[in-house]
Amino acid sequence: MQPSREISRLLEIMAALRTPDTGCAWDLAQDFKSIAPYAVEEACEVIDAIEREDFVDLRDELGDLLLQVVFQARMAQERDLFDFGGVVEAITQKLIRRHPHVFGEPEQRTPEAVEGVWAEIKAQEKAEKAAARRAAGLPDQPRQGYLADVPAVLPALTRAIKLQDKASKVGFDWNDARLVLAKIREECDEVEEALDRGDKAHVASEIGDVLFAVANLARHVKTDPESALRGCNAKFERRFHHIERELERRGKKLGEVTLVEMDALWDEAKRLERSLEAQS
Repeated sequence: MQPSREISRLLEIMAALRTPDTGCAWDLAQDFKSIAPYAVEEACEVIDAIEREDFVDLRDELGDLLLQVVFQARMAQERDLFDFGGVVEAITQKLIRRHPHVFGEPEQRTPEAVEGVWAEIKAQEKAEKAAARRAAGLPDQPRQGYLADVPAVLPALTRAIKLQDKASKVGFDWNDARLVLAKIREECDEVEEALDRGDKAHVASEIGDVLFAVANLARHVKTDPESALRGCNAKFERRFHHIERELERRGKKLGEVTLVEMDALWDEAKRLERSLEAQS
């Protein structure tokens, strides 16, 4: 079998994998729900490749993410729901509809005109989707209210940002990042109070409040909290690896040394990083 740059070949391969008797047993055993988690996993791996600026990996990871679309579309086609062409048609229609300043008349291309029609476009899309659901015999969306269209399956920090951002559009927001910082301090005090009471459920709830407030601070200073935390994770990993290397060089092992010794090596890793940053 020869590789191809054409999407049609990928669709043929997916169809072959899902063909009863001759296809792949694992692929045939899957359904919409069983492979849904892989879409999140592959999207995260795409982001990781971008963060690392590894564009060889990025090509492969984008392919893996595309496979999730092709896989779900194939299963939908088998049930006469829609096919891959329908997915493409839906997104092309949406892109054209949402960009009248590019694909519409010249008078629609001013920033003022774009902003003015955006709410109208979203309302039209919502009405069309509701009509399509009714036509398919599906119930109305179970989640109601102004924030209902913020997907519940998003990573928690990302969803917090989207919820806060949408609420801010109707005036429910602070106008100063320092006020958010004060809120973080307030929430940390409440964590301490919950710890004093020894109520684990209350502690968990208060920690959630702290994280939500920190996400809000990130939004106010235009920082993506997911990216900031990934950077912190990488920094932690890098510094911890320095501890590991230094202990190995000294003939020692993790788990056999005191926290004081590891802390000293942690501080050493910080000083080395700062020195390298100063030189760059």
